[in-house]
Amino acid sequence: MNRPQPFFFRPTRSITRFLAIVTLISFLSLALFSGAARAETDPAGLQLSARSAILMDAESGQVLYEKDADTAYAPASMAKMMTEYLVFKAVEEGKLSWDQQITVTENASKQVGSRIFLAVGDKHTVEQLYIAMAVGSANDATVQLAEAVAGSEEAFAKLMNETAKELGMTHSHFINATGLDRADMPEEFRPTSIEGETVMSARDAATLAYHIIKEDPKFLEYSKIQTYKFRERDKDPIVNWNWMLESNKNVPSLRKFAYDGVDGLKTGHTSTAGNCFTGTALRNGTRLIAVVMGVDGSTNDGKRFLETAKLFDYGFNNFEKKTIIEAKKAVPGHETLPVKKGVRKKLEVVTASDLTVMVKKGEKIEPTVAEVKSVQDPLVAPIKQGDKVGTVTYTYKDPATQKDKSVTIDLVAAEDAKKASWWRLLFRGIGEFFAGLFKGIVNLF
Repeated sequence: MNRPQPFFFRPTRSITRFLAIVTLISFLSLALFSGAARAETDPAGLQLSARSAILMDAESGQVLYEKDADTAYAPASMAKMMTEYLVFKAVEEGKLSWDQQITVTENASKQVGSRIFLAVGDKHTVEQLYIAMAVGSANDATVQLAEAVAGSEEAFAKLMNETAKELGMTHSHFINATGLDRADMPEEFRPTSIEGETVMSARDAATLAYHIIKEDPKFLEYSKIQTYKFRERDKDPIVNWNWMLESNKNVPSLRKFAYDGVDGLKTGHTSTAGNCFTGTALRNGTRLIAVVMGVDGSTNDGKRFLETAKLFDYGFNNFEKKTIIEAKKAVPGHETLPVKKGVRKKLEVVTASDLTVMVKKGEKIEPTVAEVKSVQDPLVAPIKQGDKVGTVTYTYKDPATQKDKSVTIDLVAAEDAKKASWWRLLFRGIGEFFAGLFKGIVNLF
């Protein structure tokens, strides 16, 4: 019996050529659109291998680059920056002193992870414990300092959360002083009045670093220490986890990670957080803060430092400081403000301070005057030179994000405005009366 033969489609040469062209166009379109998508999400073209990141000017807080900077992630030991900040404040306020002896408690002795193996009853100074925390990220030293400040680690965590709000850290939550996951804390010392886990966004980490550098610049003297021998009997010293320190150029195993100008701040790693780092570098008078979170790999591959170097390179190579508004300069179109009861009816005013921003090299920013306000309308003499008499608000395009920005600067008197004599004011009043009367008569016709 003859069975029907299966039909096989045999494309002609022209159809084959057509299909090849269509396939080629599809691949090109896919590459083009995926490239466009990458460019849209990463306009700087850094292609960072990090879950989130940010680059900030340490002087002004201006953001030069960001990637998912407002999502809260586990920060691991970067949370210790808040502990470092609060301990510094406690010393400044006289609640602690650097040479004060602290007796080690049970909670500190039971810490896991990076530690200096404190035992209950050991005595060490605040400064010794602080260096162990800043250099070696020691969890036991960190907890002991937290207890010295607040009485318990849980009370200290509440202080951390209160301080975060005060500093404008809107995407942060702390449950302990170390950044450890709740499950890694000694069970009997886990917080009962604070829920969740410790989280922090990249922007908040940079904000915290910004305040540390601004308010406690001496901290960098601790964070840049390469090695520290905690006890005389210790065989080996604590080695700084920050491999990017400029001083590591002299260490063969770390030379490829060392970066000119780096002198802080804090590393972090847990299985939940991945590899994290908040770094700062100073070059030619410009200090930058860089944060990377959730970098894959092990703590020993140094990848988080290579990713941070990309951020620093981008900032130092592409931006420069420019003063876009100068101090002691008149505002075009608003050189004077009206004055009442003065020898003169108008007062010359100038800006009280300048505004310097990070601008991409070769680019210009043209600020626009949005509003000028007097502290009193009109001003009343007498007024002394340098007195604040008003404000001026400028708008401009942020050079990094292209978002609209505004800044308000004080206006001050450029000269004295002496009070006029009663005789002058009398004749001025008479003159203004007749001038007003004449104007009213003219308006009748």
